Amino acid sequence: MTAQSPAKPAPFSRSDYKTLGLAALGGALEIYDFIIFVFFALTLSQLFFPPEMPEWLRLLQSFGIFVTGYLARPLGGILMAHFADRLGRKKVFSLSILMMALPCLLIGIMPTYAQIGYFAPLLLLALRILQGAAVGGEVPSAWVFVAEHAPTGHRGYALGFLQAGLTFGYLIGALTATFLAQVFTPAEILDYAWRYPFLLGGVFGVIGVYLRRWLSETPVFMAMEAQREARVELPLRTVLREHRLAMLPAMLLTCVLTSAVVVFVVITPTMMQKTFGMTASHTFALSALGIVFLNVGCMIAGLLVDRLGAWRTVMLYSLLLPLGIGVLYGCLISGGEWIGLAYAIAGLACGVVGAVPSVMVGLFPARIRVSGISFTYNIAYAIWASITPLLLIGLMPWSPWICVMFCAVMGVVGIVSAAYFGSRMPRVGSRSVAPCS
Repeated sequence: MTAQSPAKPAPFSRSDYKTLGLAALGGALEIYDFIIFVFFALTLSQLFFPPEMPEWLRLLQSFGIFVTGYLARPLGGILMAHFADRLGRKKVFSLSILMMALPCLLIGIMPTYAQIGYFAPLLLLALRILQGAAVGGEVPSAWVFVAEHAPTGHRGYALGFLQAGLTFGYLIGALTATFLAQVFTPAEILDYAWRYPFLLGGVFGVIGVYLRRWLSETPVFMAMEAQREARVELPLRTVLREHRLAMLPAMLLTCVLTSAVVVFVVITPTMMQKTFGMTASHTFALSALGIVFLNVGCMIAGLLVDRLGAWRTVMLYSLLLPLGIGVLYGCLISGGEWIGLAYAIAGLACGVVGAVPSVMVGLFPARIRVSGISFTYNIAYAIWASITPLLLIGLMPWSPWICVMFCAVMGVVGIVSAAYFGSRMPRVGSRSVAPCS
């Protein structure tokens, strides 16, 4: 891989802002469709499993179906990445949101266990698998699409803004759940109101598909089309044969990113209700606040990437991650007097979510970039996001500090990985068309 001399930063044009904004908004709507499940995990556990089953087992199985969506990510991601590298980033970028929205809509209208018995959880599982395949194609395609459109010198900010947009989908989910908890009684939500957020997700999908009609193909892919000899017949084969060295840091840092999302967005809201006795409406409101600061943390991380470099920024936020989560859980354990402030601090500390994509995009050359990122990211995310929620929920009765200890371990992984590979890995510019050598 040939090192590139640093280019002078170019200003954002109106077209760049339009592309970044549409990509981030469409991604937010798609992530909402995927994550809304977790905000209603307790409700769904009562609706889709036998009532005589112990409550803890119903919750565990509900989360099991949720994490199955993560397990489906590699297959969908690899297939869509192949076509993104062969046929274009934009086409796959638009297809993924449709694949996400349709299952979300079907969940909103499907019968429950009381109506069709065990077919209900099986159907729910099948729809989550489809959603997992869709999000497996969405995230890597979005990273590459935005990075290849970003002006020189602003790739970190563009990817940080995109990640803020994707995590904004979590915020929409939290706000929706908060609104429902305030407007409807628990009995009404259990009876019919739980369907509304999933039906809303179907509407969001239609909006997202429409928005992405206005996006243009990336300059990098169009340049590759003009140089057809640079195209790869089977991109994944090239990744596995020629770029194995890049796969290890990509997978390790994906685990760090995944840990931040799982602990902060998936596990903590459930534990606040089950372990610390908070009401659903209070929990969702705090989650919304925390996600706002996660959005801000992603954008700050992106700005730091452009100034410090991607690897150094990942090291910094790997250190901040356990500190921020420690503040949050320390506040919860001590009684939650300053819980709002603690949630905000933890959100800012999870900025590693906005820093890791800049490393990932720089690890693979343009001709196999989507396939390289998609394979490593989705394999690692699927394994880690499937194991982590079940592990942490199972260990929480042993110690309320378990999430902090877990984040401390992952912080060490991030620091060591960035320190070791950052000095050894050659770099590929996001606008580069040339393959690695």
